[in-house]
Amino acid sequence: METPENAEQSLARIEAAKDFIFANLPVLPVPSIPEIRLHRAGPQSGLWRLAEQDPEFGSPYWAHHWGGGLVLARYLLDRPDVVAGRRVLDLGAGSGIVGIAAAKAGATEVIAADVDPYAIAAIGLNAAINGVTILPVLADLTKGELPATDIVCVGDLFYEAGLAERVTAFLDRCLEQGIDVLIGDPWRAHLRQSRLRLLAEYTVPDFGAATSSRPSGVFAFESKTPRQSRGNEDQS
Repeated sequence: METPENAEQSLARIEAAKDFIFANLPVLPVPSIPEIRLHRAGPQSGLWRLAEQDPEFGSPYWAHHWGGGLVLARYLLDRPDVVAGRRVLDLGAGSGIVGIAAAKAGATEVIAADVDPYAIAAIGLNAAINGVTILPVLADLTKGELPATDIVCVGDLFYEAGLAERVTAFLDRCLEQGIDVLIGDPWRAHLRQSRLRLLAEYTVPDFGAATSSRPSGVFAFESKTPRQSRGNEDQS
């Protein structure tokens, strides 16, 4: 559990990050999603200055668009019935693009969770730009109790093996509690394709690319079949 001192330090970092992002990352339209604008990094943004000032500064995933987040946001705006009137969790939210799309599509409550204070800062600013209300949460929600939500949206969290394992275990717990799961992903290596049902596919830029695009899918994450469950038991 975070101590009051650590919580105060996190809040201070988030406020400082907001100031930097507001001053240095211009507000730009999102490729393939003209309904949403975000603070996005460019050549003159000077993110290296954050890295110099903060030894805990990590990869600024929140400052760029990712293929999985783009397609999932596009899908929610195209199919507002999926989230309208429901509570939504945007897991590993980054810039908050998926949560923003969910709020625009009529979700009653949106939680946007990330472990990076800079992402939390960006989510707050980006939600305000787009005129929606989102609750940013600085925490790893894959641990501990499940949040109170109706649907979990996962935009592009399968790019690394260990992360994919943790996310998959969390999503299995969600399914067991009757929580729906949607995944947006450009077919990355650690995506569990045997557990997915393709709902839609779009061709979008990926990870900050301005000119090159690739197909990315929106999937329903589904429970293990009896055969898959037996296979896991055999391997244990």
